[in-house]
Amino acid sequence: MTEWIHPSLLFILGSFLIPFLRGKVQKAYLILIPVLAFVSVVVVSQGTYGVYNFLGHEIIFGKVDKLSLVFSYIFTIMAFIGVVYAFHVDDSGQHMAAFLYAGSSLGVVFAGDFLTLFIFGEIMAFSSAYLIFATREKEAVEAGYRYILMHIFGGVCVLGGIVLHYIDTGSLLFGHLSQDGSMGFYLILIGFMLNAAVPPLHAWMPDAYPEATITGAVFLSTFTSKTAVYLLIRAFSGTEILVWLGAIMALYCVMYATLQNDFRRLLSYHIASQIGYMVAGIGMGTELALNGAVAHAINNILYKGILFMGAGAVIYITGKRRLTDLGGLYKTMPLTLMLYMIGGFAISGFPLLNGFISKGMVLSAASHEHKAIVSLILIMAASGTFLSTTLKIPYYMFFGKDSGIRGKEAPLNMLIGMGIAAILCISIGIFPGLFYPVLPYPVHHFEAFTADHLTTTLGMLMFTAFGFFMILKRIKPEPHITLDTDWFYRKGTRVFMRISRGPVGVYEGFITEVSNTIILPIIYSFAGIGLWIDRNIVDWTVNSVAKFVLTISASVRRIQTGFLQHYAIGMVVGIIIIIIYSLMGGG
Repeated sequence: MTEWIHPSLLFILGSFLIPFLRGKVQKAYLILIPVLAFVSVVVVSQGTYGVYNFLGHEIIFGKVDKLSLVFSYIFTIMAFIGVVYAFHVDDSGQHMAAFLYAGSSLGVVFAGDFLTLFIFGEIMAFSSAYLIFATREKEAVEAGYRYILMHIFGGVCVLGGIVLHYIDTGSLLFGHLSQDGSMGFYLILIGFMLNAAVPPLHAWMPDAYPEATITGAVFLSTFTSKTAVYLLIRAFSGTEILVWLGAIMALYCVMYATLQNDFRRLLSYHIASQIGYMVAGIGMGTELALNGAVAHAINNILYKGILFMGAGAVIYITGKRRLTDLGGLYKTMPLTLMLYMIGGFAISGFPLLNGFISKGMVLSAASHEHKAIVSLILIMAASGTFLSTTLKIPYYMFFGKDSGIRGKEAPLNMLIGMGIAAILCISIGIFPGLFYPVLPYPVHHFEAFTADHLTTTLGMLMFTAFGFFMILKRIKPEPHITLDTDWFYRKGTRVFMRISRGPVGVYEGFITEVSNTIILPIIYSFAGIGLWIDRNIVDWTVNSVAKFVLTISASVRRIQTGFLQHYAIGMVVGIIIIIIYSLMGGG
């Protein structure tokens, strides 16, 4: 790949040098790699790079077009922000996992064939799982195992779909898939939907993300689900079922979010809810809808990054992650509160912030396609988002009843990371014209700051705020975890273990007992008989035969020797007689 330095190589190969660096040198290095990766994607021209032949098929590591470029821009920017936010972390393992995670995500984005996509996707799954395991707490370890098992299931679906697709088409090239109703089509779709957390395949996200490390959660909120959005756009745009799945997803997940007490679990549900807008836009498949899906993915990475960084800062300072344990932090963490609120208003679609632009695109696309019910569902989801993310969390976390916790402001590097993301949210919201050129299609027939869009959005936000304060006493966070579709595999795991310890355990014990008391003694007996025969009969027979052969050989040699000796003497005597006879004048 001499024409272009692939950004994934910078992250993946660069990760292995991290453990050998210390202090300021390591921090400088952690900053340098995302900067170089960003430069790499900015200077590259559209085209195909890193093409190799493998068993007669093209393997393409660098398929560069506007769609892959826009995702690579935000991935490298967010990797930089995440590194700044994690400056205080003295754990090379976490930094390595984050780099492997970011690099493999870029590998997926630029993959031009299914084999490359699958390999980088598996690296993503396992490197991201480390960011959950790294807390080393019982709940995190259990959630990490559930996370990796779910993604292994998704990977198996994708791999099976790839095999069937290859059998049908004879090609491994990755691109838009025809909706032929084949098993391969649906298996790949299921695998991508699982990574995008589309219900009912979504519960792994609010299960695992809250258990990740403080800084790891920021990376988790960025890459896996947004990479899946990219894949759905690339392969399944215009698939009608995604319109309704996305709309249901947006509302379903926001309803669950309002019930949460663990604020990182709440925010995780909102990742899934916001992806619902993207999935609905992908299903519509028009240029405006796809632009809206891409724009919302970029914006979601930024404002969701702020929210997770703000939540992480609170956990870092207080050690608490339940809303009912907090309150009164506005006195000691005002900057964290201010930056968090920018993210909160952005995710709610407040005017002059980036969420207002991208949500408007998706809603406008739904209107153009005459999907009034979809528009209504998405607006209801937006109301729920404002209610839980922008009103509920700040109220219980920073205001509300004073918990008596007195900490201090978040570390400077955390504030800087949040500040960079906040500036980008504001810039895109105020100057969307600078943002439109990076989108995959030209932006036509869309104007963000229309009277209709402004009044609809502000009216929804104001009525939601009014309703929140009217029913404030009735929406106290649930003190316990609320199980979702993860109930099935949590219960399923317990049933499996009971079966393993019950009937299967009895059967295993019976087999073990039979083996120990009957089968093994028989085997040992036959083995003993075999050894006795080997040592006595076989050895005696071999030795006897060997002695017999040696005796016969010796006898033959003696006979041969005697015969030769007598034959030689007779010849000599005969020759002497003939000579004497000749000398005497005979014959």
